[in-house]
Amino acid sequence: MNGQGQGTTYHLKYYADRQCITSLQIDSILAVIDESMSLYKESSLISQFNRDEQNTVVMDEHMQRVIRRSFAISKESKGIFDITVQPLVSLWAFGPQRISKLPQQNAIDSALRFVGMEKLVQKGKILKKSKPGVRIDLNGIAQGYTVDVLADFLDSRDITNYIVELGGEIRAKGFKEQGAPFEIAIERPNGAEQSTFTLQLTNKAITTSGNYRQSFDSKGVKIHHHISPIDGYPLQNNVASVTVIARTAMDADGYDNVFMALSPKQGIELADRLNDIEVYIIYKDEQGYKEVFSKGFSRYIKT
Repeated sequence: MNGQGQGTTYHLKYYADRQCITSLQIDSILAVIDESMSLYKESSLISQFNRDEQNTVVMDEHMQRVIRRSFAISKESKGIFDITVQPLVSLWAFGPQRISKLPQQNAIDSALRFVGMEKLVQKGKILKKSKPGVRIDLNGIAQGYTVDVLADFLDSRDITNYIVELGGEIRAKGFKEQGAPFEIAIERPNGAEQSTFTLQLTNKAITTSGNYRQSFDSKGVKIHHHISPIDGYPLQNNVASVTVIARTAMDADGYDNVFMALSPKQGIELADRLNDIEVYIIYKDEQGYKEVFSKGFSRYIKT
């Protein structure tokens, strides 16, 4: 089953004797989540919260779960993962409008005044911001969450063998024909094709993020969509891409942003400390592209 939603495409494949899932059911789920967390819908809960005149929002269950996990990942990553970066994302024009020149330092400093997870408070269904101008962007985690919701829907229909993909975020459960695990190839930057292994996945989620996606050149400077909440600039490290395997697609989606911001050594150290998180990092040095793996990643590589 294929379709479109959340500004991208989805692909869903399942193996069942009698159960049947329709496109209408999937589209309905996507529409509900859009009304919660889509920045492109003026009526969505997140768009309401992002208005300067609005101080609080009463969240639905979807937004509650994503915000709660966002706080946890922010804490575990020491502030690297930060959903309040929306003013910076807008400043660097990763939206409908492209910038004609790079932002000045005073504009970046001004936007940084509204960035920081400490400017948000979640109490049950209520999300509150400390001052007008604070705006959130859940694009770094909500798409993975959507994959989890679709997977949960299949579970509720007693479908135990499936693979769900939305915008490159994937979650697989069970097996395909003849009890074989699902096989997934990793997207790689141009020039990093020397490793061509395939992953075998069951009961796990996987995402890949890279600085070769969603970027543009401005006067010879390559601007990536990963923005640091610390200094307000696009990331400038040597990490080209990260692939994260986790228990949920929400975690994989959230943590791929973290690993993109760390050095390869820091990323591997963090993954080895975390439960149910494995990472494969492609980075570039003077000799070209290289790769590193967390301790448990290799068990997913097809031999």
